[in-house]
Amino acid sequence: MAWYILYLLNLLWAVAGTSTQTQGSCSVPPAQQPLVNGLQVLMENSVTSSAFPNPSILIAMNLAGAYNVEAQKLLTYKLMASDIADLTIGQLALTVMALTSSCRDPGNKVSILHRQMENWAPSSPNAHSSTFYGPSLAVLALCQKNPETTLPIAVRFAKILLANSSPLNTDTGAMVTLALTCMYNKIPVGSEEGYRSLFGQVLEDVVENISMRIKDNGIIGDIYSTGLAMQALSVTPKHPPKKWNCKKTMDTILKEIELGKFHNPMSIAQILPSLKGKTYLDVPHVSCNPGHEGQPTLPSQTNPAPTSASNITVIYTINNQLRGVELHFNETINVSVKAGSVLLVVLEEAQRRSSMFKFETTVTSWGLVVSSINNIAENVHHRTYWQFLSGKTPLNEGVADYIPFNHEHITANFTQY
Repeated sequence: MAWYILYLLNLLWAVAGTSTQTQGSCSVPPAQQPLVNGLQVLMENSVTSSAFPNPSILIAMNLAGAYNVEAQKLLTYKLMASDIADLTIGQLALTVMALTSSCRDPGNKVSILHRQMENWAPSSPNAHSSTFYGPSLAVLALCQKNPETTLPIAVRFAKILLANSSPLNTDTGAMVTLALTCMYNKIPVGSEEGYRSLFGQVLEDVVENISMRIKDNGIIGDIYSTGLAMQALSVTPKHPPKKWNCKKTMDTILKEIELGKFHNPMSIAQILPSLKGKTYLDVPHVSCNPGHEGQPTLPSQTNPAPTSASNITVIYTINNQLRGVELHFNETINVSVKAGSVLLVVLEEAQRRSSMFKFETTVTSWGLVVSSINNIAENVHHRTYWQFLSGKTPLNEGVADYIPFNHEHITANFTQY
């Protein structure tokens, strides 16, 4: 009987959505709310008809309460109409969560995601940390739709995590925590109590690993991974031995915002839910009633409506001269894209015109990262990756789906760190 009462208490906590820690001692002081509001406006203004539809931004908008309703509608409709054939598991999961947070029926996307996770397996017994980021999103998205049918998938995923000896990075650890916390709180009545123990064991290990990355100033990992880590630490039922000072983390993040460290849409999308006292566990509980109390008036200098953009010619070069890599090449192609498009559009157009420019991406908390070009893939053990440059200036380490693009000459170099 005691375990059943505990189950009901956990279920009520899950339905409530956010933790008292996030809403109380870890809230943004009233004097700094305009700073957060301005950050949200900046993120929402990145949504245009020519931009790649980013589900993470829509999730953040819905959790925070969108100011720009037209941008919210545009992003929702673009995601509803998007072709899911080429999406990774993580991208599909984010799309399901984004549509769920918009009170839209994801349709067959949920069943497709479920089948993909039934067939998913890591590439090796000790796969790299990033391997588990997308599947964690999938478990979370499926848990929020139907925890009972998700249970076998989540159990298998948890056992794989236990058997993997590679440490999880902060972003992946946070997403694993959110996913398994959802399952821990929503284990169907009548299920084996061993499932709770399994999820609890993984959560203890992962949360302890996250807590060891908390710096003296409160930052967890780095400033851009802190947002997801704050969500994880605020809802986990398994608290780490090292106590987390949420207020210190919030104070430091607000200082970093004042310094202009959060200026691109994806970095804002990662931190905004925590600044608004929300987590990804709140996705199924978003109110979709029009209008939100207490919304500030939008600044008068909001962006004008997008106009038809002219085309620009981009000189795109791919280069690999690393020793030890069999295929060396240096190839250039000219592609025409609309000014203001994202880097992904350039890569897709080059790939369409020549198989030499074939590329693959990996979903991360930042968005899509280019992981392979012309069948040459990054390798964490060899410390190799694809770096994109405009002249000599790096372009956000290959993040492809949100960078506004107006560069005329782009080079992708296969390099080592």
